[in-house]
Amino acid sequence: MESGIVLPPEILGYFYNFPITNTLLVSWITIAVLTAVSILATRKIKLVPGGLQNLFEIIIDFVYTTVSDLAGDKKTKVFFPIVATFFFFILFGNLLGLFPGFGTITYKGEVLLRSMNSDLNMTLALALTSAFLTHAFALRYLGILGYLKKWFTLNPIFLFVGILELVGEFTKVVSLSFRLFGNIFAGEVVLATISGIFAFLVPLPFYFLEIIVGFVQAAVFMMLTLVFMVLLSEKHAAEH
Repeated sequence: MESGIVLPPEILGYFYNFPITNTLLVSWITIAVLTAVSILATRKIKLVPGGLQNLFEIIIDFVYTTVSDLAGDKKTKVFFPIVATFFFFILFGNLLGLFPGFGTITYKGEVLLRSMNSDLNMTLALALTSAFLTHAFALRYLGILGYLKKWFTLNPIFLFVGILELVGEFTKVVSLSFRLFGNIFAGEVVLATISGIFAFLVPLPFYFLEIIVGFVQAAVFMMLTLVFMVLLSEKHAAEH
């Protein structure tokens, strides 16, 4: 096996003709861990929360308040489950990638476990999902005619602006996917390099830094998705 971090994810095997990569495997593990933690946190709900329940209530309350402040009461119930899912899925995926064994355990000569967001396929899938839901909600709240008015009008100036905004929707997908991928992949490379040179103590500050980066990137993806949803589902001032 070649040494060092490689850009594409390593293929561990195939399910018929479908490749099973190490990042795909970690995404399944992330889903399993999220499910298990959710069950543990809500198994015995108490009026006065403690432990895991208290931690999750603080995080969820913060996310819900943030969504409510931006989206308003009516849209919060719709947007909140989506953006909260993005946040927890990305966060847990980022943090799992820092556990011992990631990048070191091998299977048939390939790295078995690798941070899922260090795979551009994963971050692009998340960005495309975000964009699809954003436009789906815009259609729901504006209707087909109102949605089309966002991009097309008889006024040549506003038509040009609308076309530019339509092109901007594609750049949002690129921005969301590459921002998350770039930060996580770069962190993985730094950790692998530092850990290869220094076995103890020296890598610890970098691990703490990556924990912060993991939180920040999950929050940034969540906030940008929320802002895009709110902006695209609002009518123009002239339509109110």
